[in-house]
Amino acid sequence: MPALRPGTPAPNFSLPSTPDQKVSLSEFLGRPVVLVFYPSDWSPVCSDQLALYNELLPEFAPYDAEILGISCDGVWCHIAFSKDRKYRIPLLSDFEPKGAVARLYGVYDEKTGESERALFVIDASGIIRWSYVSPVGINPGADGILKALENLTSSPTEATHA
Repeated sequence: MPALRPGTPAPNFSLPSTPDQKVSLSEFLGRPVVLVFYPSDWSPVCSDQLALYNELLPEFAPYDAEILGISCDGVWCHIAFSKDRKYRIPLLSDFEPKGAVARLYGVYDEKTGESERALFVIDASGIIRWSYVSPVGINPGADGILKALENLTSSPTEATHA
């Protein structure tokens, strides 16, 4: 199944952010959400990508956008990774059942058992407005995300796809 396209309602999910806390997409209805699917904690490209988004949090603030990182790593791995890198972005564990949310969004790689490197910008009403799947070894940066968020404020019904 290919990655979900703009105009598609974003599938709701609830994933652990800590051993005893979960985050649900539905908690953010009324504001934009950026889903950042990435293959693995500790890998160089993933580390750089998340560090960039962490550094750019002030750039996302005017859009009131919530950034959520999602990978198939376990919650304890996320906690150690986030603490070591001083991330302020919630990292959600799509570990069990493995890759269930990545599969919902069409970005689970059966060969590697990891999610693809994929971005989804979801509007305040829960509709995917922009999506992008990057080659696994390439950091997709933030320009596409920022442009998609800007498009939400200038024309909220416009769906774009990179």
